[in-house]
Amino acid sequence: MRIISGQFRGRRFHPPADKWPTRPTTDIAKEGLFNILMNWFDFEEIEMLDLFGGTGSHTYEALSRGCPNITFVDRHGPAIAFVHKTLRALDCVSRVQVVKQDVMRFVSHDTKAYDYIFAGPPYGMVGLDDLPELIMSGKCLQPNGLFVLEHNANHSFDLRPDFHSLRTYGGTHFSFFHRDELK
Repeated sequence: MRIISGQFRGRRFHPPADKWPTRPTTDIAKEGLFNILMNWFDFEEIEMLDLFGGTGSHTYEALSRGCPNITFVDRHGPAIAFVHKTLRALDCVSRVQVVKQDVMRFVSHDTKAYDYIFAGPPYGMVGLDDLPELIMSGKCLQPNGLFVLEHNANHSFDLRPDFHSLRTYGGTHFSFFHRDELK
């Protein structure tokens, strides 16, 4: 896993992969996604929520691009430990709130609103198709905020009224949802 751009460009991290329930986004897919996001946001001015954070790949990329405030959520203890270790190595502990909790529970109870939310759940997760409704009908996304859901070809969200676009990188699909008014 490597950081593609920004302050930490080129830094590599090697999470322990044995029996982890994570599927890190490929560098090609992550680079494509962040190229798009750079046209949506000035990362130095947003608050980000990284759901199903896993190895922390999206969190590190956003940090490297200047994001000052990120909340990282995952329930897997070794992932949480790896993210803490990596944040210390990057000297960014104060910029990331690491939460060990079930994502659905976190989203249902969190009262903070974010400019950008990324979710990279397990592709076969029960309830994956319900994530856009949970995020878009809740209070965790700012007006004019963006929610990006990583999934595979088995899921389609283009009939949702808040669906914006789909980007595909090999077997990785990113569905973009935009909140353009107060709910």
